[in-house]
Amino acid sequence: MPKTGGARTNLLWGHFVETGRLLVRIKQVEGIRGYFKGLGPNLVGVIPARSINFYTYGNGKKLYTELNHGKETPMVHLISAATAGLVTSTVTNPIWVVKTRLQLQGKNRIYKNSLDCVMHILREEGARGLYKGMSASYLGVAEGTIQWVTYEHLKRKWATPKNLSTNTIGGKSPQEWMGNLGAAAISKFVAACISYPHEVVRTRLRQPAENGVMKYTGLWQCFKLVWKEEGMVALYGGMSAHLMRVVPNAAIMFFCYEAIIHNFGKS
Repeated sequence: MPKTGGARTNLLWGHFVETGRLLVRIKQVEGIRGYFKGLGPNLVGVIPARSINFYTYGNGKKLYTELNHGKETPMVHLISAATAGLVTSTVTNPIWVVKTRLQLQGKNRIYKNSLDCVMHILREEGARGLYKGMSASYLGVAEGTIQWVTYEHLKRKWATPKNLSTNTIGGKSPQEWMGNLGAAAISKFVAACISYPHEVVRTRLRQPAENGVMKYTGLWQCFKLVWKEEGMVALYGGMSAHLMRVVPNAAIMFFCYEAIIHNFGKS
């Protein structure tokens, strides 16, 4: 048992070491600009994606709570999160396809910019090309669902009773704000670790054809092929870099969401 635990620790640490080496390699080969490939569509995609997700979740929670006779239960949170995830994935999938294509370009640039990438995909693959990886995106709805349900649970668990709150900031005690921040970070960490393989599969499905041949043609075909050729470890490749990005990102976003809802939601 101790050896197994040590092996897992070394494997996890190895992921972060590998990420550090990759960051250095990108700087050597592509320069600073290499760190910002696909930034345009990423910025364009993040704003509507997060807006749609938070808006759909908040309003969905109100609707499902009313249908549940005014009771806000974990099941309400789960259904609301799943609804928000499905809507967000459907609307924003083309943006992430473009982002992935731009980031996967080597030195021989195929696409000049985001618009050129869209037009190229439409010419070569048709409108369906913009929705590649949709099945994996829907599978990824599980991540958002786990995140929201875990977040709501931890937020309530760590909430400070109002009669114990003396000093408040924006209507909440510092402890409660920190609880919201911690709940957001932990919920995202848990959700990302559980559902990370779908990120790998989704990226593979969005890759362009090589010599006119698509290597990955479907969700389960991609899963099986990656497992067969590269092993289970490949389904967790890049997870350390992913966690370094999404955990602080989620903590900041959920903190801002709570601040806005708390101060302006009543109106």
